Amino acid sequence: MARMTMIQAIRSAMDVAMDRDDNVVVFGEDVGYFGGVFRCTQGLQEKYGPQRCFDTPISESGIIGAAIGMATYGLRPCAEIQFADYMYPGYDQITQEASRIRYRSNNDFTVPMVVRMPTGGGIFGGQTHSQSPEALFAHVSGIKTVIPSNPYDAKGLLIASIEDDDPVMFLEPKRLYNGPFDGHHDRPVTPWSKHEMGEVPEEHYTVPLGKAAVRREGADVTMLVYGAMVYVAEAAAEETGIDAEIIDLRTLLPLDMEAIEKSVQKTGRCVIVHEATRTCGYGAELAAIVAENCFYHLESPVVRVTGWDTPYPHAHEWDYFPGPARVGAALQKVMEDA
Repeated sequence: MARMTMIQAIRSAMDVAMDRDDNVVVFGEDVGYFGGVFRCTQGLQEKYGPQRCFDTPISESGIIGAAIGMATYGLRPCAEIQFADYMYPGYDQITQEASRIRYRSNNDFTVPMVVRMPTGGGIFGGQTHSQSPEALFAHVSGIKTVIPSNPYDAKGLLIASIEDDDPVMFLEPKRLYNGPFDGHHDRPVTPWSKHEMGEVPEEHYTVPLGKAAVRREGADVTMLVYGAMVYVAEAAAEETGIDAEIIDLRTLLPLDMEAIEKSVQKTGRCVIVHEATRTCGYGAELAAIVAENCFYHLESPVVRVTGWDTPYPHAHEWDYFPGPARVGAALQKVMEDA
């Protein structure tokens, strides 16, 4: 085991995958010589050469289109979109081509590609470097959506995604790149979180897609979270003293329905937390799933704590995020409503 940040774990995942399979190629804007804007690909071009780790033009549609072509040809591309906010020019390729080729070809062709993209706020990136578009991917049949919350999961999930035969959107919470942040604070001490790194095996391993993790066991209320919100949920549970069970979804599609139902049926209450805007956010789907499958077990209405329904408010970034105060109030509400 080695101690790694999420950046190092993601880099290790690509290194392991490229070493095991010559068909794995890594590309995107500035990922080659420069090593990526967050240094996730640092050293890969030097180790594997410019034909397997290379820079692309500033064209998200071109990056996604090239990845689709490579994947259908037999390669396993791992493409980087520099920020999730930039993926929109390539969204047509993702939804109209990558997601459909297996079905259009009657299973003759698959698209074993991964699109990595930093997501979410917390680094003072402003409106065009801080969005959380996971619901836009989860809505599309034929692609998988993954969001890790720690270095161990980041490496295992990324290797599993690269080895998967279908397209995977791999969203990396920027606030977690340098280690789990202190969820007890509604404001940052510094733009980057410099806390403990995770224990990560240096060799090959996978974390299965579609399998949630119980981060904290509890009996009073279920919290459904993913990415950076795992740490906010933990802080809120500790501060309120409420015996909350925290389910880290890890993958939004495929979704671990069994873990959700088992937990909510046990606790009888559910709080959903995500950073993205509220209306049509992924939490709305989770709330519907809980209502449809656990209705007779619920002792209070499902509560969502989310970002605001506004364009990303850079000047009010840390009010926009669900923090321990807002999440704690939601926990207290579901306990009082019982």
